[in-house]
Amino acid sequence: MKLLACLFCTICAFLSLSLFAQNKIQVSSPSGNILFSFKLVNKSAMYSVSFKGKTIIDYSALSLKFDNGLLGSNLKVNKPIFRDTTEDYELVTGKTKQVHTHYKELTIPLEEASAPSRKINIVVRAFDDGIAFRYSFPQQNNWSSFSLLDENTTFKLTGDPMVHTLFRENYTTSHEGFYSSLSFSKIKQDTLMDMPSLFDFGGDVFMAITEAELLDYAGMYLSKQSGALVSKLSPLPGQQDIKVKAVLPHQSPWRVLMISDRIGSLIESNILTSLNEPCRIKDVSWIKPGKTTFPWWNGNVTPDTLNAPGNNFVTARYYIDFCARNHIEYHSVVEYGLHQWYVDDGVDFQPGPHSDVTRAVPGLDMKQVCDYAKSKGVGVRVWVHWAALYPRLDSAFAIFEKWGLSGMMVDFMDRDDQQMVNIQTEIVQKAAAHHLHVQFHGAYKPTGLNRTYPNEFTREGTLNYEDDKWDDQGLPPDHDINMPFTRMLAGSTDYHLGGFRAATKETYRVQYTRPLVLGTRCHMLAMYVVLENYLQMVCDYPAAYEDQPGFEFIREIPTTWDETRVIDAKVCEYITIARRKNNDWFVGTITDHQPREITVPLTFLKDGTYRAEIYTDASDVDKNPNNLLKQTRTVTNNDVLELHVAGGGGEVMRIRKE
Repeated sequence: MKLLACLFCTICAFLSLSLFAQNKIQVSSPSGNILFSFKLVNKSAMYSVSFKGKTIIDYSALSLKFDNGLLGSNLKVNKPIFRDTTEDYELVTGKTKQVHTHYKELTIPLEEASAPSRKINIVVRAFDDGIAFRYSFPQQNNWSSFSLLDENTTFKLTGDPMVHTLFRENYTTSHEGFYSSLSFSKIKQDTLMDMPSLFDFGGDVFMAITEAELLDYAGMYLSKQSGALVSKLSPLPGQQDIKVKAVLPHQSPWRVLMISDRIGSLIESNILTSLNEPCRIKDVSWIKPGKTTFPWWNGNVTPDTLNAPGNNFVTARYYIDFCARNHIEYHSVVEYGLHQWYVDDGVDFQPGPHSDVTRAVPGLDMKQVCDYAKSKGVGVRVWVHWAALYPRLDSAFAIFEKWGLSGMMVDFMDRDDQQMVNIQTEIVQKAAAHHLHVQFHGAYKPTGLNRTYPNEFTREGTLNYEDDKWDDQGLPPDHDINMPFTRMLAGSTDYHLGGFRAATKETYRVQYTRPLVLGTRCHMLAMYVVLENYLQMVCDYPAAYEDQPGFEFIREIPTTWDETRVIDAKVCEYITIARRKNNDWFVGTITDHQPREITVPLTFLKDGTYRAEIYTDASDVDKNPNNLLKQTRTVTNNDVLELHVAGGGGEVMRIRKE
């Protein structure tokens, strides 16, 4: 009898494994709206994704090409593993402070059906606002390391969705450019698409593709090939073939599909941080997000009466005093006269052979500057070129901490190959050990690592107002409105905010010192609400702000949030966002070049009466774009505000409980 029982169990196990190999393996989101399906077709891995019963990604191939052959065309499926997980965590820096996440996980163990019998797991997590999957390479006897040539992750989109994306010429990029909006059928073959990219399927079905937890791997792009999207990875420097070198066990970043029938839920989503590991910094009390000056943008403007302006204590003191008066947490020391604050014999901010970030230029005592700033309750941060910093990373950070610096902007990386990804990870890890925050400029998109390393405040990865210093056309509001629906889906977005000299298209001109900006002043104020950025810049010079209408709003606005809600939005046309900090709400609207009448229902407020300070475009902003109207009124959650927003304009409000 025991023999028959064992035989029966063996047959059942065999039939079970055969069933997995032949039929679909599925996992759905907790709500059941999103469904991920996997199956083998001719021993090749295929997956599909549907939303509310509608297929949005038809069966698409998954395979990996290594220097010793393809993995993906001769597979068998072992027994899948299912897991249901609920997690609550707190973000030190984020759009939401308390995050509750619930997902269902599926691990699909795959194995080559013949020698060398390599094993790989596909791990899938299904959330109510998206699907994520990754390749996991477990430790195994017959495979210890790999050189990955291509990751052929395919996305076979159904229909002909409208695509909002940033095309790139190659992998060496600062990710700065104007976004394109076109139907998928009109995208050219073999053109690199940056991520996140947004896909509007019509019928209120939206999907964005990006990645999470990019660690020890190459950054990913998309490319249209044979009617489908295929992943493309940045090659390691000096060659084009090898993308990733690794020792097992290893894993890829998460390939993330953010999915919803409401575009606002993609913006509100915390799926990227939920796909990252918990915070690895034990003491986070020193991590203090906030606003910062950035005098490079305004041209280091100082009063004519200032004694000896330059990169010296006197100039730093002038800006630090401005910060102290106006609740601006940080002053940035960058350059003066187009020369870095540190000793360098390079040209155009590129490090020379004797560049030294541990030595300030003659006449600048960084310890003196930091000590004075500390006495005023202001932090000091610096700009550094990554290639000048990295060769002496440990000694530089030790000296930065000794001086009393709070953090730094690290610039000019312009790559996301595996080597550069590891360099940036090392920078943020070692910076944390010395109580330094990091702002990556000239860098790739965020991937949710601000959960694990909350001292990473922001990344650029987009064209922004620094361009107004040299672009004859200027950066138009039509570019700004693309940000919430594309780049910002990945996280904190570094913009040079705060230009208080708005110009019309007719009066705009390039000024390297005291640059002009397009769009209204209310548009500029609203960008502080609309953009997610834990280190918002206040880029103009002190006299441009003080006693100017609207500056009080910049003084008051925080940079991290307890709650974020998208009140209303239409892709790349307009958006209204409400963000809460403690008991105060900040609401902002921006639009493209079209004027609009907007309605803002205040249903996000709790019961009670509130005092709302409302800033709107003045009636003459077509000629005087810096003009605004401010009104104060009592409101409740039953009120619906009707406001006019000018073309290229905006509105903001601060709502406080009475």
